[in-house]
Formats: sequence, C-alpha cells, structure tokens
Amino acid sequence: MTAAEQALARLGVDAGAALPTPYVELDRGTWSRLREEHPMSLTQDDIARLRGLGDRLDLREVEDVYLPLSRLLHFYVEAVHGLRLATSEFLGERPSRVPFVVGVAGSVAVGKSTTARILRELMSRWPHTPRVELVTTDGFLYPNEELERRGLLQRKGFPESYDRRALLRFVADVKSGMPVVEAPQYSHLTYDVLPEPAEVRKPDVLIIEGLNVLQPPGVRADGDGTSTVSDYFDFSVYVDAPVEDVRRWYVERFLRLRETAFADPQSYFHRYAELSDAEARETAASIWAAINEPNLVENIQPTRERATLVLSKGADHAVTHIRLRKI
Repeated sequence: MTAAEQALARLGVDAGAALPTPYVELDRGTWSRLREEHPMSLTQDDIARLRGLGDRLDLREVEDVYLPLSRLLHFYVEAVHGLRLATSEFLGERPSRVPFVVGVAGSVAVGKSTTARILRELMSRWPHTPRVELVTTDGFLYPNEELERRGLLQRKGFPESYDRRALLRFVADVKSGMPVVEAPQYSHLTYDVLPEPAEVRKPDVLIIEGLNVLQPPGVRADGDGTSTVSDYFDFSVYVDAPVEDVRRWYVERFLRLRETAFADPQSYFHRYAELSDAEARETAASIWAAINEPNLVENIQPTRERATLVLSKGADHAVTHIRLRKI
C-alpha cells in the first residue's frame, strides 16, 4: 500500500472506490432549456463572421449552447462583483470594478477560437454594453528566432514554447486595473510574433484563449510553488472532443487552408499550397502525429478537469453535452 493509500485508509476512504465527480453533466436538450428568456443578440451574418474554418456553427448551436452559457456567465459576473464589494467593505477600502477573466482552452482544430469569439460577441451585447477584450496566447509564444535558439521550433504550442512570465504579468496587470496593458500579437500568415503589440484598456471582461491556459502551477527547484495564469480566471471553458475526431478536423482544415491562407505567397506555409490531396493529407497527418496529438494528450487534455465548464463535441463538431463544475 502506498503512502497516499495509507493516508486515505486512515481517513476511512476506500482508495479503489471512484471519487465523486465535481461536475453535473447535462445533455444538450436539458442545457438548452436553461437559456430561459436570455435574448438572442446575434444575426446569421454575425455567425458567418464568427465561424471558424470547418466549424459547425449556426443559429441553433448558438441558441442551444451559447445563450445558456451567456446567461450563466452573467450570473457569475454579478456574483463575483458582489463578492469583491463585500471584501472591499470588510477591508474599509473604496470598491473598484475588477475585470472578470474567462479562460478558453482546448486542442488545435477543436473550435476553441470560435467559442471565444462567440462569447466575446454575446457578452459585449449585454445590458450596459461591457467592454470585452479577447486575447489569444499565440502572441506570448517566443519568437521563432528564440524558439530556434532553444531548439523548440518543432515544439511550438507546447507549454515550454511560451513566455509564461510575460503572459502571467499581462493578466496580473489587467486584473489589477492598469489603464493600458500591451499584449503581443501573432501572425498566422508569417507564423511568428508581430513586432507591434495591441493595447488592452481596462476591460470589463477579458477572455484569454489558448492551448495551455489551464496548466497547473509548477514547482520551483527550491520546492516553492509558482503562479499560473489560471489563478486569475473567474471562469474557464474547455472545448473537448475525441482525439480521433480532432485529428480528422485538423486534416480537413489543412486541406482547406491550401486554397486560402497557404495560397498567399507571404504565407510561412506557402510551400504546401501546391500539394495534391493525397500529399496534403499525408503531410497534415504527419504534423498532427509529431506535434499536435502529443501536445494534446500530454499537456492539454490533462487540464480538462480544471475547467469550470466542459463543452463536449460530437463527430459533426456540434456540442452534444455539457459538464458544469458544481463543487
């Protein structure tokens, strides 16, 4: 018996028994009814603009999945604000509005960017029109030159390829109420960090979208724990799907990109534009197997249980059920 099992035994806990889940699981129909009267503020044109390459997104998906989530987030924002007011009153401080921070995580090609864009659009149309900013963690990747120096260019997207200190500092500065905070930007055309940052100006809501935003804290050599960006989240969403489905979506998206982004002579991936269908499928499958699937299985998927809410997708990209943390 291990030390952990012995400790559980002393507490009268059967180590072999399944632990109770901290989530309530809802099918799509049950979840959709939780929308109640939350208004639809998006049009078909909005949805076409927000839809990612290969994503299944229509008015029904927004009504069934994202309007209940928007309603839930509205409750969370007001509850968190009330808790902060109570804390300020207890401390005898002048209350101030602190940005509400939402994290959105998931694999490459699973649709997390679309989810983040929909949430930004819905939340920005709430009463009183809150200022909602969306920042992707791609901008916090080390520049290609630095990745090459560190031998990490082929591990782009893995946790070690990000400037995690810069990301942590950015979120802390926004959360602390700094009037202007710079966020580095990333170009998927040049596959590198851009020289000019964007400015984030005291948002009511900040959405942070990225592969590894739910990574747990690390431990330094001296044994002390480290901070992590998810420490600053008030709510987090993980977009989930079976690995085999995400692999297929990735390959299908790669085929579409040959005719769009890859066709641009300025694109880092322009060399793939002239591949035949068979060659493109083979290349995409190779990239997926070497980089994206190991990152998903080793680093991204294990963070799923840290999310407040998990959106689980079926083979057609539609959300089939939802898990909401209740404990």
